[in-house]
Amino acid sequence: MRGTIGTGQFTYRVASGWGRLPEGWELKDVAAVAVDRQDRVYVFNRGAHPMIVFDREGNFLRSWGEGLFQRAHGIHIGPDETLWCTDDGDHTVRQVTLDGRVLLELGIPGKPAPYMSGEPFHRCTHTALSPQGDIYVSDGYGNARVHKFAPNGKHLLSWGEPGSDPGQFNIVHNICADPEGWVYVADRENHRVQVLDGNGRYEAQWNNLHRPCGLVLGAGKRPLCYIGELGPQMSVNRRVPNLGPRPSIADSEGRVLARVGDPHAGLAAGQFLAPHGLAVDSRGDIYVGEVSYTVWPQLFPDEAMPRPLRSLQKLLKAA
Repeated sequence: MRGTIGTGQFTYRVASGWGRLPEGWELKDVAAVAVDRQDRVYVFNRGAHPMIVFDREGNFLRSWGEGLFQRAHGIHIGPDETLWCTDDGDHTVRQVTLDGRVLLELGIPGKPAPYMSGEPFHRCTHTALSPQGDIYVSDGYGNARVHKFAPNGKHLLSWGEPGSDPGQFNIVHNICADPEGWVYVADRENHRVQVLDGNGRYEAQWNNLHRPCGLVLGAGKRPLCYIGELGPQMSVNRRVPNLGPRPSIADSEGRVLARVGDPHAGLAAGQFLAPHGLAVDSRGDIYVGEVSYTVWPQLFPDEAMPRPLRSLQKLLKAA
């Protein structure tokens, strides 16, 4: 087994087998991960138990969300330790307590806005909060928009349209906001992260990425950005060197400081299949949720899918 992955100060050890489930349970695709102040880990997945909670050692604590969520996609934990769960299957965002009680719901369950209409929501993907508590929703697969809401859920404005120019999107897949109010958008199929102000005015973009999918900011005033690069899945490029799925770490200006893991897709230690959602705990450990069941047939069309298939990894920060 490989000892460490990454380089320099961004060196990690894979915590093999982290996350022990009750007998007979399976995570399926892990779309998103969040960590609370006690370093409890919230795993938003597409199995029978949508929200599974572990302690930092990987011991199962509880589950919830059964019957509430259709298709897990994004999760963000706010400063008040409520969770913002984005469900692209029923086109909603729900603010919930750490034990699953719904406080606020945005969108109409099961009723998408018309495709590419610009109206919220059509397969929304993720949620972020401004320093003032305003709510940003990336939207997503059936729109090319970011929507901004007041803390009480009132819609304030929206921005974005399909395309590849600044301020346009081609699958707006993830969103974060930093303490200064800048908004970071994973514009996945344009292979970039766009940086905008809180009203959608374009400021900059980071281009040296391949299908940025997961996106999470570290702590501090000028935080590091942890990016899950999804990697290639087309038959013509899925075996191309140095494009493989893995987490990357960038500074606040978008300079990639490290790419962590093997540049080829796989199931060996240090390899990834589809980093879709990331979280970082108080010790700098990284949790990587992967939509492995979705991408396996694309990456390995001639190979039988292992069951269960790994879809969650923990990377321990080296001392």
